[in-house]
Amino acid sequence: MLTMKSRSLQFTISTAAAVLFCSFILFDSGATITPPADDHEKDKVLIKTLMSSLQNAHYAPINIDDDFSKKAFGLYLERLDYSKRFLLQEDVKALRAYETKIDDQVNESDFTLFDKSWDILQNRLKETQGYYREILAEPFDYKVIEDLELDQENRDFAASHDELKEHWRKILKYQCLTRIAEMEEQQEKRHEESDTVVIKEFTELEITAREKVLKSNDRFFERMTKWDREDQMEVYINSMVNVFGPHTGYFAPKDKENFDISMSGQLEGIGAQLQEKDGFIKVTNIVPGSASYRQGELEEEDLILKVAQGSGDPVDVTDMRLDEAVKLIRGKKGTEVRLTIKKISGVIKEISIIRDVVILEETYAKSAIIQNETGTRVGYINLPKFYADFNQSGGRAAADDVKKELLKLKQENVEGIILDLRGNGGGSLRDAIEMTGHFIPDGPVVQVKGRYSKPEVMSDRQNGVIYDGPLVVMLNHFSASASEILAAAIQDYDRGIIMGSTQSFGKGTVQRFFDLDRGLAGSESQYRPIGSVKITTQKFYRVNGGATQLRGVASDISMPDRYKYLDMGEGEQDFVMPWDEIPAASYSVWKPSYNEASIVKSSQERIAGNEVMVKVEENSKRLKSQTEETIVSLNYDTYKLRKLELDKEDEAFDDLMKPIESLSVSNIVSDMNDISTDSVKVELNEKWLKKLNKDVFLNEAVFVISDMKKGV
Repeated sequence: MLTMKSRSLQFTISTAAAVLFCSFILFDSGATITPPADDHEKDKVLIKTLMSSLQNAHYAPINIDDDFSKKAFGLYLERLDYSKRFLLQEDVKALRAYETKIDDQVNESDFTLFDKSWDILQNRLKETQGYYREILAEPFDYKVIEDLELDQENRDFAASHDELKEHWRKILKYQCLTRIAEMEEQQEKRHEESDTVVIKEFTELEITAREKVLKSNDRFFERMTKWDREDQMEVYINSMVNVFGPHTGYFAPKDKENFDISMSGQLEGIGAQLQEKDGFIKVTNIVPGSASYRQGELEEEDLILKVAQGSGDPVDVTDMRLDEAVKLIRGKKGTEVRLTIKKISGVIKEISIIRDVVILEETYAKSAIIQNETGTRVGYINLPKFYADFNQSGGRAAADDVKKELLKLKQENVEGIILDLRGNGGGSLRDAIEMTGHFIPDGPVVQVKGRYSKPEVMSDRQNGVIYDGPLVVMLNHFSASASEILAAAIQDYDRGIIMGSTQSFGKGTVQRFFDLDRGLAGSESQYRPIGSVKITTQKFYRVNGGATQLRGVASDISMPDRYKYLDMGEGEQDFVMPWDEIPAASYSVWKPSYNEASIVKSSQERIAGNEVMVKVEENSKRLKSQTEETIVSLNYDTYKLRKLELDKEDEAFDDLMKPIESLSVSNIVSDMNDISTDSVKVELNEKWLKKLNKDVFLNEAVFVISDMKKGV
C-alpha cells in the first residue's frame, strides 16, 4: 500500500493485496423467498448513492450502458459459482437474459437479476447438498483411469443434473485421494522416526479420508447457511463497482472495519496479506517482521487450502469468503496455526506457524557492509516498506531512517550503495519523495494527476544530496507504488542502475475512501450506515511523463527469478486502468561517470555464466509449465507417481541458494552495540546476515557497483 498525507486528507493506495470481493455466496433454504420491502428500499438508496459517488469522484468514470452491463454480468456470474459446482447451463441461460440489462436495472432500481440469481442458488444448493453425502457413503475405485480438470475456465457448466453429480463425484474423489496421499506420507515419516508406529492399510486410510471429506463438506454447507441476503447483495454490488477497476470497491460497514484493522498492522496473527482469487485464498504479501516472515516457508503466490488450530482437524478454506478464512488464521500471540498450502510448483505441504505480533524493528530500514571478490566495499540498505507515523509527532519515517543509514555508511567509507526495495509494496509518498532527494540535488520526483486537475509536480525540496556515489536500486515483481516512484525517478535522472525482475508490479493509481452515509439526506438517513466506497481518484506519472501504471519500472539489468514467466502484476487483474503519458516535467539528468551500456553488457555476461542464475531461470520455466498442468489423474498410482515427481523437482530447486564463499556480509560497527543487548535481535540479525550471504542477486549487484566505481 501507499499513503499520502496532505493536511487532513489521507489517500490510500493498495497493491495486489487489496481486498477483492470475489466470494462465492450461497443460502440454504427453500424455494423463492421475497425479500422484505425495507431491504430493497435500502439497496435502492445504497446503489443510487454509490453510483453517484463513482460518477462524480472516479478518475475515469465509465458509462452505465450495455457494455458496462456485460462486464458486470461476467464478474457476477463468475462470483456466483466460480467452481461451477452448483449452476446448470439452463440456469446460466436464464440469467444471461439480463446480461445487457444491469444498466437499466440500476437506473430503475430494479433487482430482478439479483432476486432471480438468489432463488436459483438456493434451490441448487439444496439439491447439491444431497450429492456429497450419497457419494461419500461408498468407497471410490482408485484403479480406474480417469481425470479431473482443475481449471474451471477450461470446462463449461453442467448440462444436466447427472453431469453435475458426476462432477461432484470426481471432486470428492480428488479430495479423498489427496488426503490419503498426505496420510501415507505422514505415517511413513513417523515410521522412519520410530519403528513402533503402526502402518495402516490403504482401505483404513480410505475410510478415514472419506470421513474427513464428509466433515469438511458438512462445515462448508453449514457456513453457507449463515450468510444472509446482505452478503449476497454485497457480491452483486461489487460486481458492478469493480468494473470501474480492481482497486475500486464497496465496503459494507463490517468490511470497512476489517480493512482498517488489516491496514493498522497491529493485529496478532501470522502477518500475511491475503486475497480471495478464483475460489482460493492466495498470499499476496508477507509482512516484514511478522511470524510468517520469520518462519520463512510461506511465500507470495502460495494458496492456502486448509487451516488447523494446533493439533485440531484442518478446515478446508477453498471457496470460503476471505473474511471467514481470516478469522481462522488470525489468533492470539503464542498459539499455533497449521496451514496446508499449495506452492506455485503444484506441491502441497503443511507448515506450522506460531502466531505473533509484528516485530516493528524488522520493518525498519537497516544496513550492512558487503564485499565480494572485487574487493569493493559496498553499503547495503534494506527497506521493507515506506513507513511513516502520521499520528505521532516525532514518529519514525522511512526517509529519515534511510538518511541515517546513508550517513553511517559514508562514515564506513563505502564505495557504493545498494538500496534494496525487493518486496516493498509501498507506503508513504512523502517519504518516497524525500528519499529520492537523498540522491539528487533537487527537482521533480513524481507527477500526480486528478480527473479535473492539471498534473501536480511533486518535487524534492532538500538542498544538495546526502549521497552522490554509485547507486543500485533492486526491485522485483512485488515492488509497488512508492518503490516504483523512487526507482522511476532514479532511472529518469540516470542517477543509478535499476536491477531485478523484468519489471515491477505496475500499480500507479491512488485510492480514497468515501463515507457513503454523508451522501444521504432527509428520509434516506434512516438507512445508515450503508458503508464506504474506495475510489480511484488519481494517477502517478514519472518525471519523463510516462505512467507507472501497468508497466511499472523496467530493470536496466534484468535478472532471472522464480516468477519471471508467471502472469503476475497489475495487468493480471480485471479492468485495470491503462498506461498513458503526459508531458514530461522539467528536470536535469545526472551525468554519470560510467558507461551504462558497458556495465549492463558485463552484468548480462556474468548472469548468463552463473550456474545458480541459470538454474533459477530453469526453475522459473518449470514453474510456468507446471501451472499450465490443470488436469489431475484420479488413478491413485498415477497421482502418487506424479506427486513424487513434483516433490523431487521441487526439492532439487529448493536449496539453490547456498552460502557464497567470496561474499562477505557484516553489520556496521555502530549498530552492534544495540543488537548485542537483545537476544531476539541477535538471532534475527544472524538469520538476516546468513540470508544475505546466500543472495546471488545481491552478489551481482556488488559486481555492478564495482564496475560503476571503475567507470567502465
